[in-house]
Amino acid sequence: MAKRVFQGSIVALVTPFRDGKVDEAALKALVEFQIAGGTDGIVPCGTTGESPTLDHDEHKHVIDVVIQTVNKRVPVIAGTGSNSTAEAISLTKHAKRAGADGALIVLPYYNKPTQKGLIEHCRAIADAAELPLVLYNIPGRTGVNMLPETVAQLADHLNIVGMKEATGNLEQMTQDIVLCGDKLSFLSGDDTLTLPLMSVGGRGIISVVANIVPKDVSAMTRAFLGGDWKRARELHLKLFPLSQAMFYETNPIPVKTSLAMMGKIREEFRLPLCSMTDANRKRLEAALKSYGLL
Repeated sequence: MAKRVFQGSIVALVTPFRDGKVDEAALKALVEFQIAGGTDGIVPCGTTGESPTLDHDEHKHVIDVVIQTVNKRVPVIAGTGSNSTAEAISLTKHAKRAGADGALIVLPYYNKPTQKGLIEHCRAIADAAELPLVLYNIPGRTGVNMLPETVAQLADHLNIVGMKEATGNLEQMTQDIVLCGDKLSFLSGDDTLTLPLMSVGGRGIISVVANIVPKDVSAMTRAFLGGDWKRARELHLKLFPLSQAMFYETNPIPVKTSLAMMGKIREEFRLPLCSMTDANRKRLEAALKSYGLL
């Protein structure tokens, strides 16, 4: 049985709030904006979706709303990872029942498992969930790095189909691909490294900047996958300064601020995330104006 392949521009969707609650109307509008822009897939409740401050009911509700709004037009890969294996299994089973096409499993944060612990954690979810899983390696947030040799041990599991790589280390990403070949679909976790990763065999991006420019991120990945490397490079270089601007402060602060400036959501976060400093807000506004978004 062939594994599901996720590729192209997959947006890590923000979660809009209004008066402290999930803004369902704005969430549905963001989904429509993404699909109209040619996005190849949607990830609700990832880091960009402020999953750490969603309670379990909200987490499940956001996933439900996105799946229902998408209505099978593109794949939905629900963020269901946790530093508790049992909790990750529970959230992933909910995503399966809700109709998700896959699940994004961030590696356990804070408790810093060993490589053996990472293998057992991921296998336990994959065995229990019966849903295509994309593992998410982001040591800058989790405090633990899944090594290429560990990835290779998980690549044979039928339900583990991909990895979002956000180490920022192209050498490690390349080693992942050398060891795993076509067993996994490797997706960049950094917008500034999408094209470099695709050049060594990556299949696309789980993107922050696609929240505001879905058409260009989609066009860039499709150009590369279609063999038009010159066009892909042009779009990558065009996107590069805007992608950098999304990290003037901790993600998703700049991207939500951008969407608010564009009139798509309210500028609202949950503590400990907060509004941007005035200096960074001015830099962000300049970047959006330079791109033609304001």
